[in-house]
Amino acid sequence: MKSIIKITAYFTVLIIGVEGVFAQEIIPDTVVVDSIATKDSLGIATDSLKIVKEPVKEPFKRTKIDGVAAVIGESVILDSDIDIAYQQLLSEGVSQGDVSRCELAGSLFENKLYAHHAVQDSIVVRDAEINSMVDQQLAYMTNELGTIEKVIRYYKKDNVEDFKKELFEINKSNRLSELMRTNIIEDIEITPEEVREFFDAIPEAERPLFGTEVELAQIVIEPEIPEEEEQKVVDRLNQFREDIVENGSSFATKAVLYSQDPGSKSTGGKYTLDRKSGFAKEFKDVAFSLQEEEVSEPFKTEFGWHIVKVDRIRGEEIDVRHILLVPEVTRTSVENAKKQVDSLRNVLVAGTIDFKEAARKFSDEKETKEDGGQLINPTTGDTRFELTKIDPILYDQVSKLKTNDVSLVIPDQDRQGRKKFKLITVLNRYDEHIADYSKDYLKIQELALRKKQIDAIRKWQNEKIMDTYVKVNGDYRDCEYSGNWLKKEK
Repeated sequence: MKSIIKITAYFTVLIIGVEGVFAQEIIPDTVVVDSIATKDSLGIATDSLKIVKEPVKEPFKRTKIDGVAAVIGESVILDSDIDIAYQQLLSEGVSQGDVSRCELAGSLFENKLYAHHAVQDSIVVRDAEINSMVDQQLAYMTNELGTIEKVIRYYKKDNVEDFKKELFEINKSNRLSELMRTNIIEDIEITPEEVREFFDAIPEAERPLFGTEVELAQIVIEPEIPEEEEQKVVDRLNQFREDIVENGSSFATKAVLYSQDPGSKSTGGKYTLDRKSGFAKEFKDVAFSLQEEEVSEPFKTEFGWHIVKVDRIRGEEIDVRHILLVPEVTRTSVENAKKQVDSLRNVLVAGTIDFKEAARKFSDEKETKEDGGQLINPTTGDTRFELTKIDPILYDQVSKLKTNDVSLVIPDQDRQGRKKFKLITVLNRYDEHIADYSKDYLKIQELALRKKQIDAIRKWQNEKIMDTYVKVNGDYRDCEYSGNWLKKEK
């Protein structure tokens, strides 16, 4: 499942009935018709009569509005929640045969159980963190669908505020669940003896096959931004600021029209943050130095140039709006960077300079240059990348490289869409092989630790199920779950 924030929207429902049976009986009101002129059987007019029509008895109809799949603690899981989760998986390309409604239901049950006990254990989730998630999700959805109005219609909501409240609750529950899982396993460690026991318990014929892995380093060359382009951006932001402060123009409107931040542009540049929020340090320093309604001078971060306005201060949290402008990279700068990276590749291929030394001297990527350009796998935290799991574009460049070979120049873009260029080398290559205890100790240790953590989570889950109010309804009682959600005696 992709690491882009995905959304499950809850719907407001009317629940009628008991234990998952929802029905409504429609009985028309008695109809009274006054002063209708009639004739008797001989055709002689009679006085006006009051005719009373008896109620028409409709057959009893049951109309399912939305069923309760389960109640976990104080949380209700609806049939529609499972429907939406299922449709989202399908939209992500997951085959219908790969996941069942029962599996989805069990996953939602677990999530609510963790969230419930996170609250019981006084695990705190900051509102600013969740509000920031909601803002980014709305911005992403708006970017995908075109306008916020289209987003509201697509998710069948009445207004933006109600939708934001629902997204807030969903994200808060998910975050509590995540923190509870972390809390369960954070103190779990594994000894070398346990790793050896884990490995020895695997029959030789069933030992895992590790795919080809590589250790990589890269050099990144970014085109220089001319000073005049930087100054253009600063001057424009100063014009915006003057128009807002002196003439009363709307900051939010200018953000919608001109900001180059896709994460907040559609919401008028709005973010909620506190000191621990994951924003650039320079951004937070400026934002927290302002009073309500104050607009900052232009300032720079790694993303470009900003001005910030504080809408509201709530203790440790603040609501801000910002406008981001990114200086243009000229064609001449791009051409110069391309010439530089071509020349650098030539001396690397000739062996005139070592790749790691060149990275320390010439690379523009701050995160890797001091380590000689060596890349860290963000998934595992180590230096190895399984070849079949790396980015397809990168795979095409490095799959045929031998150790110490240098790739062709790879065009790339930064987060603002500005061009840059890369050179990549393979520091070490580990071909596909059956797991070997001495060669693959760290991987085997990771597998052993993961199993121990899973066992601990499963044990915690089954104990908490017995201590928590759990009610599973309807067809979901026929599912086979990994957890004892039906509380059957064993």
